Amino acid sequence: MKAKITIAIAMLTMGAGGTLAAENTYPLRTIGWQESFGNGTVASYAEFGDEGAPTAMGIAFSLEALEGLPASSDNHHCTERRSDGSVGPMTKCTQTHEYVIPLPDALTRRADVPFKWVLLNWNHVGHIPPGIYDVPHFDVHFMMAPIEKIFSIQAGECGPEKVRCDQFAVARRPVPDIYMHADYKDVEAVVPAMGNHLIDLTGPEFNKQPFKRSMIFGVYDGKVTFYEEMVTRAYLLSKPNACTPIKLPKAYATAGYYPTSSCIRYDSQRREYTVSMEAFAPREARTPSIGATR
Repeated sequence: MKAKITIAIAMLTMGAGGTLAAENTYPLRTIGWQESFGNGTVASYAEFGDEGAPTAMGIAFSLEALEGLPASSDNHHCTERRSDGSVGPMTKCTQTHEYVIPLPDALTRRADVPFKWVLLNWNHVGHIPPGIYDVPHFDVHFMMAPIEKIFSIQAGECGPEKVRCDQFAVARRPVPDIYMHADYKDVEAVVPAMGNHLIDLTGPEFNKQPFKRSMIFGVYDGKVTFYEEMVTRAYLLSKPNACTPIKLPKAYATAGYYPTSSCIRYDSQRREYTVSMEAFAPREARTPSIGATR
């Protein structure tokens, strides 16, 4: 596992997306990085319209990938390690398995698309808060920030997820109002090697409904750094075909193509489950008014 992540990080750092397909042929899907996952595989992909504009990006789980998933931690994010870095009796590790998956070159080499890679987490017992997200699920982060900046956010003593205190403060710097929908709130959900997670507290899982899926925005130092779809394994196994509109901000800090819909599907012909950001639209950059913060 560590070797695969190291290779993926190296390819991202060098600017290569690990693309398996040859030259992109519009409007067909372009496949990016693929690796073993459960009893199957997981791969990134991108789709484009007839004139070459991006229309979708996502990850595809093969039919077998949701079986044989690990029921343990990969020990990537731990506290109280031994002096040699090994895991001991006092060590506490986040119960997740983490995968770095570069998006296809045809997408990431475009200057007008801010998304570059995917951080995929399998959480076999879920995570906090209890009673809401503590069921087996996947966190699919579509990352805009460089991987070295994301992975430099370290474990520490602050916040419910135990982040280095100076970085916890940086992660919670407010995003200007125009760059974030008002329903998304800072609940101190700063996580090592991820950043802060702004949560929509109007979502069904916070209003006496079972958690199936949830759209989240990641931020750090007052900037949006990722879009995330969280989805339960049980919901994927129900073979859905559902898109929900993303609650959009009034403006964007950087010009480019951004998704307006988040989709979770099962494709019987391809025999795969997909989690995707779709219906991309071009946006201009806009500067916030002085003092306009959340």
